[in-house]
Amino acid sequence: MNDQLLNRAQSGDQQAFAQLTGQYRRELQVHCYRILGSVQDAEDALQQTLLGAWQSLGGFEERASVRTWLYRIATNRCLNMLRASSRRPQPDGIRFDVPLPEPTRVGEVVWLEPYPDLLLEGLPDDSPGPEVKYEARESVSLAFVAALQLLSPRQRVALVLRDVLGFRANEVSEMIGATESAVENALKRARVAVQAGLEDPAHHEPPPAPESPVEQEIVRRLTEAFEVGDVEKLVQLLAEDVRVTMPPMPLEYRGREPAARFFSIVSFRPGRRIRIVEARANGQPAVAAYVRDPQTGLFHANGVVVLTLSGRFISALTGFDKSVLPAFGLPRVLSS
Repeated sequence: MNDQLLNRAQSGDQQAFAQLTGQYRRELQVHCYRILGSVQDAEDALQQTLLGAWQSLGGFEERASVRTWLYRIATNRCLNMLRASSRRPQPDGIRFDVPLPEPTRVGEVVWLEPYPDLLLEGLPDDSPGPEVKYEARESVSLAFVAALQLLSPRQRVALVLRDVLGFRANEVSEMIGATESAVENALKRARVAVQAGLEDPAHHEPPPAPESPVEQEIVRRLTEAFEVGDVEKLVQLLAEDVRVTMPPMPLEYRGREPAARFFSIVSFRPGRRIRIVEARANGQPAVAAYVRDPQTGLFHANGVVVLTLSGRFISALTGFDKSVLPAFGLPRVLSS
């Protein structure tokens, strides 16, 4: 079937080209997201990939599969975008109308957006080869994608192509125009850096299953804490070493007490009323927060918080500004 579609597409049949590439669109977008850390940038890279594939389809010689060929184009589009993005200013992130408490730590600036779970639907979850080192769920987790953003572009693509997607070293070498030795060296450095950037799993219990009663109860209790304005109810849900971060701001609040101070000042201050709408991102539970305007009574979108769970506790809360809402299909205003 693919051979027939390819022949028709190479003859100029756009519908055949859409069928040929459509089966890979979702996984290609996720691939671009892992490398770029942005939903919109990933979509832009995907569109550039499909345009480039259409324009160069006549020269496709079938030395590799259509899937591998598309990944090569997508990877190089992402590398080009990373080079361009290094020369443009990045957004400041969440804007606060109150002075923030002193952070526990000031880390590196990481440009990152959450990836709505609705965009993960239909994504293949089978491992494409024996060399894959990360399960599908882990490879889209917010912590993993955040760790990737601290790598150099070559290290980033080497790790994703080899350890997430299972391509062989010679395939990656051909994809990015580097020697196999250079690919393996970049991969070794990337593995060390990513492991250093991820939490040691031995320190935390595994998260509950998605949509499980335990996960739902945590989200329910967090929603109640925000909507009634009770910071103590929130603190009861937090792991002792909980991390609160807000990419791209480099501020980090580590531990229950710093987290409590942060939320007391920002979210639970007197006169502030919040409504919560549940969501999911990066295979994790998330909530969108809406703040009431005392003049109109309307609740305006304030941002999205992605929750990382460890057993029955929240081990990390990662906040994003309201600009990410459109990707979730959420409104900017609630009437009640």
